[in-house]
Amino acid sequence: MTIIKKKPEARGPIRRARSTPPTLSAADRQRFRRRLLDWYRRNGRDLPWRRTTDPYRILVSEVMLQQTQVDRVLPKYEEWLGKYPTLEALAAAAEDDVTETWRPLGYNIRPRRLHAIARESVARYGGSLPADESTLRSFKGIGEYTAGAVLSFAFGQRAAILDTNVARVLFRVFVGRGSPKTHAMKRTLWDLSRAVLPQRHVFDFNQALMDFGATLCVARKPKCLICPMRPSCAAYPFNPENERA
Repeated sequence: MTIIKKKPEARGPIRRARSTPPTLSAADRQRFRRRLLDWYRRNGRDLPWRRTTDPYRILVSEVMLQQTQVDRVLPKYEEWLGKYPTLEALAAAAEDDVTETWRPLGYNIRPRRLHAIARESVARYGGSLPADESTLRSFKGIGEYTAGAVLSFAFGQRAAILDTNVARVLFRVFVGRGSPKTHAMKRTLWDLSRAVLPQRHVFDFNQALMDFGATLCVARKPKCLICPMRPSCAAYPFNPENERA
């Protein structure tokens, strides 16, 4: 008996995730940086953690902002720092008190991890956060993104970042098709984040990347018609079908 295998329905061409970043010329990188920083100087948000280079305060903001909107974080950030102004103060607090102060932000593993980081920093580093990536990432709860944020925002180092908003911007501008969620694509986007990072103004550049993704290059309805990247954006005109999970 001959078995005839039914062909699957056509669903358009298969687009594989790129495992290597697109080749960017010096002109490509410079153009992207200039447009992004020009946009940020006109549209960047005034947020309290952007008015400090205190590593602890920046760490608190980054942990609070994980999966939580800015407007929910703002009052809790001020309350938290009023109660635990330093790593030493946080380390000395009871864990139950720390988790209660965190409410109602949710994801209660986050305050416990902050508490553990504070205790370890006091025990091993004199109540300070170290200024190198490998040591920062040795803390449980500090991953590649958070280490990059602390290094660039607190210590002024040339360190790349990649959160959800940044990944969306880089994927759309430089890649345009495929799945931004695959492991291979995430490594590609990390490579892109490093490639476009300027030598100077790293603080503003990384903050600009996050703001651009959070307010203009948003997930569902990006504001493409007013986007300064539009002339060279790989995803323009935006088609959600090109961002297949």
